[in-house]
Amino acid sequence: MSERKVRVRFAPSPTGPLHIGGVRTALYNYLFAKKNNGDFILRIEDTDQARYVKGAEEYIISALNWCGLEINEGPVKNGSYGPYRQSERKDLYKSYADNLIKSQNAYYAFDTAEDLEEMREMAKKAKMPNWQYNSITRNNMKNSLTLSNEEVEEKLNNGEPYTIRIKMPRNEDVRFHDEIRGWVIVNTNNMDDKVIFKGDGMPTYHLANVVDDYKMKISHVIRGEEWLPSAPLHVLLYKYLNWEDVMPKFAHLPLILKPDGNGKLSKRDGDRLGFPVFPLQWKDPSSGEISSGYKENGYFSEAFVNMLAFLGWNPGNAKELYSIEELINDFSLERVGKSGAKFDPEKTKWFNQQHLRNKSNNELAILMQKGISHETDIAYLEGVAELMKERAVFVNELLEDDYFFSIPENFDEKTFRKKWKENSFEIMNNLKSVFEGDDEFSVSTIESNFKNFLEANSLGMGAVLPCFRLILTGKGMGPSAFAIAALLGKKEVLKRFESKTPFFNELYKEKNKVQ
Repeated sequence: MSERKVRVRFAPSPTGPLHIGGVRTALYNYLFAKKNNGDFILRIEDTDQARYVKGAEEYIISALNWCGLEINEGPVKNGSYGPYRQSERKDLYKSYADNLIKSQNAYYAFDTAEDLEEMREMAKKAKMPNWQYNSITRNNMKNSLTLSNEEVEEKLNNGEPYTIRIKMPRNEDVRFHDEIRGWVIVNTNNMDDKVIFKGDGMPTYHLANVVDDYKMKISHVIRGEEWLPSAPLHVLLYKYLNWEDVMPKFAHLPLILKPDGNGKLSKRDGDRLGFPVFPLQWKDPSSGEISSGYKENGYFSEAFVNMLAFLGWNPGNAKELYSIEELINDFSLERVGKSGAKFDPEKTKWFNQQHLRNKSNNELAILMQKGISHETDIAYLEGVAELMKERAVFVNELLEDDYFFSIPENFDEKTFRKKWKENSFEIMNNLKSVFEGDDEFSVSTIESNFKNFLEANSLGMGAVLPCFRLILTGKGMGPSAFAIAALLGKKEVLKRFESKTPFFNELYKEKNKVQ
């Protein structure tokens, strides 16, 4: 028998924006598929119509596109196994639920919400707070196991509301192998008779995902560990539907934890600590509340993806910076951990910083051009990028220092008070004369002339360089002043000497008088 083709699916519910935990699940599915020459499928699991949120599906697709996770099949890229929204597959599921009833592995339940609540209250009074509809309690409920065939037929013919529940066997061990966690064994005495088909004619996740995975020939189910308790039920459904020979392999991913490691990361943690938990900005259609996204906060998609990959997986070496192609090459489920991964917002910034540094000056200049209103020569912006990229985390920070684009209006007062002396006016004018004679005006000639000037006038670097920097930039610190001067050009540098030297001199005299 030929080896089964790898087909994986990312199956989110359109109940709101895609949390970074969901994006990581999509990423791991994508990496696994591409590593194994397989297909990556997007399936929208919209069986819970009551929680459907307008715009959520479009958001999910946009988020995957931004991350570069191209799907092979999905709602906007039809394949041979569609439709790819569960609501459009509605007619598929009832026949499988009926088959489970015929094989006596499921049953009709006619209990109302009031009936169920009454049983829970009675259980509480009997000091059994965690009441479940299971192999013991179902014998006291209104279902096709306790009612006669005639009563069941009458209720169905009368259109009485019902659900279909799986009939959980007593005291059986359900075993399956998880690709991350190894063998998982759960006894059915610890499982309840879950609803697999609802009164509104829609399946629950449990039946729908099993049927869809079978129909779409899914080979591996890679999903979050919150679905691990449901996996034994899904294994039983494969058994009862006689699909055991094509049951997919399971891999349940570890949680993404809060920065302190205590509990699952949530939107509230991001709001409280000041970082996004969504890939893209989201506007809640009902409340109008806006939640920030990584894209709008200036993160590169490749840095975001790189960071996410390391939340639960490691390559087994010291390498941390990865392109998507390198991640595909190195990824394996064997190197995904079992324990939760702590989210570190500072590490996320570090990833962005490293990816920014790895970009060419031309790439950065093109991005910078989008952030300024006036047209600026791309070669000049490349020069700014070269000087600023080692200090920046985000592209907009490359443009923060306005002295690259105009004579600075503001200045660092602390540096001025400490470094501008009575003779600074004369020194700066003399230094200006030296630069006037520099026809090449390159970094090397500027630095050489500057050092020769110091030596000829028996001056220390600390007496001259800070004042030179103040004239150029208004700041006390920053990239090499010689490199800044060379980038600005001789004409602009001399203009700043002419403008700022007398300004600082007058300011010095004024402050000196006050004192």
